[in-house]
Amino acid sequence: MPMTKTQVYFRPEDLRALHRIARARKQPSAELIREAVQEKWLSGTPKKRKSDWPVDLWTGPVPPGGGSDNHGAALGEID
Repeated sequence: MPMTKTQVYFRPEDLRALHRIARARKQPSAELIREAVQEKWLSGTPKKRKSDWPVDLWTGPVPPGGGSDNHGAALGEID
């Protein structure tokens, strides 16, 4: 498959971590980057990590008095 070269800028600590992972997996760092881009952005449904959401999602039961009009109580943020 033909490839096109590009540049990506990383913070030094992130690049060091990427190189450590690449060595441990015995894969080129470029392959890890391509894999991450494919999984995160180019697949049909990108995988969402909890940190990708602007707010946390509540999955538990809503306690009495903790509806949408008092969402802080539902999340235990206010008494």
